[in-house]
Amino acid sequence: MMVYKSQVFSYPDRFLAPDLALLCIMAILEALRLFLGSKGNLTEEEAPLGLSLVITFGSMILSVYFLIWQTVQLTYAKETWARLHVCKNLLLLLLFVGLSALGKCLSGGRKEQETLPVEAPSFILHL
Repeated sequence: MMVYKSQVFSYPDRFLAPDLALLCIMAILEALRLFLGSKGNLTEEEAPLGLSLVITFGSMILSVYFLIWQTVQLTYAKETWARLHVCKNLLLLLLFVGLSALGKCLSGGRKEQETLPVEAPSFILHL
């Protein structure tokens, strides 16, 4: 999309490189966020999920940049970035809820079931 905009429209050359750099940074952040989120989910650890939460917030800031402050905007691109931003907000909410539930579970917020003492069967006692 950026290459299309730079070729078809009069995209200022001084803004093309920073926009491409921010797009590459956003792609790297997305890959890192997905890796940490899946790792934290599979291992049920708080640290990777917390880092994924922080990276999601940073990625949301970049999506706001592309939604509002990008140099040349097409209607299609604006709609796409708006959808991405809505999905990121939902993801951030679900990640926060999941992280808080995991924290309660790991910190002992849920009580363990008490086990009752089991008596040996009578036929074992007579041996």
